[in-house]
Amino acid sequence: MRVTTLAIVLSGALVTGCGTEPEAPGPDTAPAPAPPTEATDTRLPDVIVAERGGFIPEGVEYDRTNRRILTGSLSEGSILQLHPDGRVSTVVADPDLVSSVGIEVDEVRNRLLVANSDRTVFEGTSAGQAELAVYDLTSGDRIALVDLAATVSDPDATHFANDAAVSDDGTVYVTDTMLNAIYRVTPEYEASLLHRFDDAAGGPNGIEVHPDGYLLVARGAELWKVPVSDPGSSAAVGLAEPVPGGDGIVWSAGRLAIVSNSDSRVVALTSVDDWTTAEVAGVATFETAATTAAVVDDEVYVVHPVFEGDDPPSVARVTFH
Repeated sequence: MRVTTLAIVLSGALVTGCGTEPEAPGPDTAPAPAPPTEATDTRLPDVIVAERGGFIPEGVEYDRTNRRILTGSLSEGSILQLHPDGRVSTVVADPDLVSSVGIEVDEVRNRLLVANSDRTVFEGTSAGQAELAVYDLTSGDRIALVDLAATVSDPDATHFANDAAVSDDGTVYVTDTMLNAIYRVTPEYEASLLHRFDDAAGGPNGIEVHPDGYLLVARGAELWKVPVSDPGSSAAVGLAEPVPGGDGIVWSAGRLAIVSNSDSRVVALTSVDDWTTAEVAGVATFETAATTAAVVDDEVYVVHPVFEGDDPPSVARVTFH
């Protein structure tokens, strides 16, 4: 979640697919088959521009089960599908969704996990909120709505649930950028406060689960390793260079890709020492600021939201160098 930019916007101060031309069939060549329909075509264009704006898709995810791009919506709350031709359709319409931020597809359990927030916290007009909304991936029916903020006893706390990740056993972890914390939600939907950071490295943003029992979390220009069994021993991963504006993070082809919302780039990292340190394995740059990413068959697509105005947002594939 691009907190700095969003705060500025909300306070009133801010801000085709590519392909080769087909060859004509020769005399001994069978005519080219008709172009596949969306129902059968599993390829995505390099760039998909939404047919409309205004919904501010800060979070994006790829549903491999149904071969579709899903986004959240800061302004409308709904979960939307962005079709290859730019059409936007509603997948989840839940009145309890205020600002849907990070989203996570849990194919194993046929669930869609949504970090549900309230962007008015950046205007200072509310204390925000932190909830985990869970939906049936196929039907869109709600399975659970978990109040994460209720696990915090601080009456002056403000909240912004930002991103979610799921472990192999079905436990969900959710970051709260305003509280500077991470929540844990069991497969039975019982919530607890896993860890609250006490430093100024930056509120936790993007999050991923490592199968060896720890979390990797983007915090400002740093990446943190958070052991689930001992979160008090959390520490910054040693990076050769900082990644300012670290936002969404995703696993892709054995690398951890971090979207930098301030530098308009994605930095791919690898580690040989169990994420005590990390090395840069590739960098992809683009023109328009992006926030989060989705992995489509090991290709990384970033979402370019529009925080102000009616211009349509887009999703685009990036190329690492």
